[in-house]
Amino acid sequence: MQTIQTTLDQAFRTAIREAVGTEADPLLTPATNAQFGDYQSNVAMSLAKAQKTNPRAMAEQIKAKLQLGEVASEITIAGPGFLNVRLNPHWVAGQLQSIIPDRRLGIEPVEKKQTVVVDYSAPNVAKQMHVGHLRSSVIGDAIARVLDFEGHAVIRQNHIGDWGTQFGMLIAFTKGGIAATHIEDLEQFYRDAKQKFDADPAFADEARKTVVRLQAHNAEELALWRTIVDETRRHYQPIYERLGVKLRPEHERGESFYNPMLADVVADLKAKGIAKESEGAIAVFTEGFENPLIVEKTGGGYLYATTDLAAIRYRVKELHADRIIYTHDSRQAQHFAQVFQTARKASFAGNTQLDYAPFGTMLGADGKPFKTRSGETVKLKDLLDEAEERALAVVNQKNAELPEEQKKAIAHAVGIGGVKYADLSKDRISDYVFDWDKMLAMDGNTAPYLQYAHARIKSIMRKAEGRSQKAEVKLDSPYELALGKHVLRLGEILESVARELKPHILCTYLYDLATKYSAFYENCPVIQSEEPVRSSRLALCDLAARTMEIGLDLLGIEHPDQM
Repeated sequence: MQTIQTTLDQAFRTAIREAVGTEADPLLTPATNAQFGDYQSNVAMSLAKAQKTNPRAMAEQIKAKLQLGEVASEITIAGPGFLNVRLNPHWVAGQLQSIIPDRRLGIEPVEKKQTVVVDYSAPNVAKQMHVGHLRSSVIGDAIARVLDFEGHAVIRQNHIGDWGTQFGMLIAFTKGGIAATHIEDLEQFYRDAKQKFDADPAFADEARKTVVRLQAHNAEELALWRTIVDETRRHYQPIYERLGVKLRPEHERGESFYNPMLADVVADLKAKGIAKESEGAIAVFTEGFENPLIVEKTGGGYLYATTDLAAIRYRVKELHADRIIYTHDSRQAQHFAQVFQTARKASFAGNTQLDYAPFGTMLGADGKPFKTRSGETVKLKDLLDEAEERALAVVNQKNAELPEEQKKAIAHAVGIGGVKYADLSKDRISDYVFDWDKMLAMDGNTAPYLQYAHARIKSIMRKAEGRSQKAEVKLDSPYELALGKHVLRLGEILESVARELKPHILCTYLYDLATKYSAFYENCPVIQSEEPVRSSRLALCDLAARTMEIGLDLLGIEHPDQM
């Protein structure tokens, strides 16, 4: 089933072509004021300006040619030439009726399927995941889930930091008697190795020699390196599982994977005249930036830029990516701009779309990057532990009579969901203040509020066991109509998220769904109503719950049936 916006868009394009004899984007958006209608087109103003005519007259010409059939109950012109469309309640009811048996609620997979690589999370080996990895992990995963649902072939890539000079130090430290088979505290392991490196010249010298042996693929050094990588994974993989992030070991393509390709990348850039020697280093001078992109250091050695260029070339040539998406800190904007420009110049990217989806910083109450009270970086595991503990306290307060295992399961869903949603519900480009009370609140735009709304609907459905499976949807109340129209907007919302790579658009939609459902529930008795109204309203409840479930699933947030 087409989205409402697509249906209107096609009708408007035809009307514009017939009225003016030109092709134009109708500039359709949901109406900002429901008083005027449901959708609004602003195209008359731009067309009138181009043709030097009156905007309202232009709007009248388009309206005269607009054929919407039973889709619209009213088409009006407001202000200087805004064309407003009000949907026909009978048509909306028919659309809702048609999606009842469909598990995807009428949302068809895209016609033009793409192979999309999503690069996200990227923890460093021999270090604990910290709060700085949260945003990349949950934003990247939500984007990947939405694109998956849309029907694209999504390839998740976890570009882990698993190569570099620091491994000489870590391997040498391990050889010195520190067993790497079970490193209980990765941070302490790294700190101890670094402390010895700084304090012991003989150890530092051995560490440098160890790097050389590792890069030469000496068997002993490679075995210890793999042990350290595996041990680090033992720490971060359970965190992905707790977060519901769909990253698995097979999605890892770390710096070590691209390392054999780097010399060839630099040689190719030099052969094409793109990279040149500059003060002993090999650099690419990119337009719009004062500092060049260094691809080989003075005296040899490669940088992140070289690896990222190798990754683009691999993803285009070997993975056949039509689109590559990077979710990384906004402070990396210049880096990615220069890498993308270089990849284009060198023909590494071909016709592949390169998207950088930057995100801001998680802040503490003091407005500074979120830290522990002692000023240290917050470990992600500790943050999630506290989230579940706080959520369990809330569950114990609200539903102390529930079985202990069920309370823990709800606490997990609410605690982890609260942390993720607090992040996802903000426009990713902005910084946001981490606030326990707000993220676990049962009201407002929070995961617990949405989870509770869903649980409340499921409770109603359990009580109404005898409901008809062949209900006819009727939208006689304005609250029924508002909820029904909102349910039908899910498809266009997902199109927007896939295009703009902003999960907060879906969060806002789900929050609005919960508030519209609440208004419907308060004003439209469900179980107490007589037939056929009862069955119609139960069908609307079911559609609202399923819409909420799809939306929360795409955000990677659990939705318990009982809270």
